[in-house]
Amino acid sequence: MNRSEVDLAIAWAALEGWNPGNCDAECFYQIDKQGFFIGELNGEPIGCISAVAYDDNFGCIGFYIVKPEYRGHGYGMQLWTSAVSYLGAKRNIGLDGVIAQQKNYKKSGFQIAYNHIRYEGKSNGTLSPDIVELSTVPLRALVAYDQPFFPAERSNFLQSWIAPPHRIALGIKSNDALVGYGVIRQSHTGFRVGPLFADSEQIAEKILLALFAKSQDASVFMDIPDANPIAITLAQRYGMEPVSECAIMYTKGAPNLPINRIFAVTTVEVG
Repeated sequence: MNRSEVDLAIAWAALEGWNPGNCDAECFYQIDKQGFFIGELNGEPIGCISAVAYDDNFGCIGFYIVKPEYRGHGYGMQLWTSAVSYLGAKRNIGLDGVIAQQKNYKKSGFQIAYNHIRYEGKSNGTLSPDIVELSTVPLRALVAYDQPFFPAERSNFLQSWIAPPHRIALGIKSNDALVGYGVIRQSHTGFRVGPLFADSEQIAEKILLALFAKSQDASVFMDIPDANPIAITLAQRYGMEPVSECAIMYTKGAPNLPINRIFAVTTVEVG
């Protein structure tokens, strides 16, 4: 895909009810400009898939969509084969698999690590005095804090992911060191939070309430690993309810991530 065609993938994802962020395309494209594929039939785009390589050891598959009227004819498998071939056998590949496709992913060597449950809700928020704008935090400090939470270094992505105007990025520092951060962005419906990483439940709660304060009284969605029951309890405390789920799956086993400090994942599209 070229850059404008990624907008088409975003539009199709919205039609599928995945509720992508309004300005996600530019951020996603910066991860790997060669990692987005489109399927055409007689010159008409009918399907897409992303297979972004973060480095030589990790990549993510997402945006696996075939237009409804063209499903069941093998076009999706051609896209899938292209994506898996692009990422290669060496990398550990991750994806968020909807329930209906998990058996097929298992046939391709993917195994379930745990589930991501999407929660939705509205709540009044408050800005704690120790909340800081991430724009005031040096990028190197943000990248260093983010590193344990993700299987690969992603400084280029983070630089665009926290940039205004269509997203707000907040954090908390202790002794001049970052101890948690979160991002909220406008989406097709309401707002999506992701990520929300924090050293403790109390820090995560302060950041979440600050993000709620930026939601303009609209619905807020966040994808929470069910392997972190404290994160689920936090969401439920503020009236959020589950609306969908998918499984995070890997080809070479789950990376060693601090799940107890992951209160919402960044995205289910590119990891």
